[in-house]
Amino acid sequence: MEIDCITQLSALAHENRLAIFRLLVRRYPDAVPAGEIATALNYKANTSSAYLSSLMKAGLITQSRRGNSLLYMANLDGLRGMFRSLLTDCCNNRPDVCLTPEIGDAPKPSPHSPLKVLFVCTANSARSVMAEALLNDLGQGSFQAYSAGTTPGEGPDPAVLNLLSARGHDTSRLSSKSLADFNTGTATQMDFTFTVCNNAANEECPAWPGQPISAHWGMEDPLKAAGNEAEKQLALQQAYGILKQRIQAFIALPYSTLDRISLQQQSDSIGTIETIARSPDQRTLS
Repeated sequence: MEIDCITQLSALAHENRLAIFRLLVRRYPDAVPAGEIATALNYKANTSSAYLSSLMKAGLITQSRRGNSLLYMANLDGLRGMFRSLLTDCCNNRPDVCLTPEIGDAPKPSPHSPLKVLFVCTANSARSVMAEALLNDLGQGSFQAYSAGTTPGEGPDPAVLNLLSARGHDTSRLSSKSLADFNTGTATQMDFTFTVCNNAANEECPAWPGQPISAHWGMEDPLKAAGNEAEKQLALQQAYGILKQRIQAFIALPYSTLDRISLQQQSDSIGTIETIARSPDQRTLS
């Protein structure tokens, strides 16, 4: 059944429902547990459930089940349908109303003009730091990587620095920085921003100048892995391996043939890479 534009607009007209939808768009293509949504936005479980139900009826989110948990994902096709209704039906195809603002061509890497990429997590002590080091080294000058935290700690975790040094990365310039430092009038303008932890993606994002392509590459915090020292070290190595695969896929994208929409879709897809190929001696993690 086709859902009318009024129902969709009404669902988004409520501040708290809009906050849920914005969170799910930031986490896309993740399917987020209902409990995590309620916790992130500080809503009571029954209240959050009512908001989610309204957004589902409006066709703006989808629901799935994993075990006993209900998970929700932004339905971007539903959002596009609402926009089509507004721009085509309501605006009667008037070009002075319907044309979207020009947001520029898809960015393309070059050693003479490297693409600027910001990796964001909460403390800026592990995942985002590893991603920064990996892209700066693997990008061979065509990319310039940075990292920041929404609530940065005192510095990168020593175990992370030791791992990066063992893998041949220069750690002398790595530090924990505040996300606010990258959202000033004098800050470097980014071409891409990637959140690499769920907590950072759950928070409201700043309005980035230049409209960089943004995607969620969420993964578990390896520093919170349970177990003995060897198991914790393995979790850190696996996180490094997953990030390396994602960044290799990002570098290998056919930038010269992709428009912004295709590049956005490819960036989203890379965030779903979770497996790492391992040989018996783990050398593929290096």
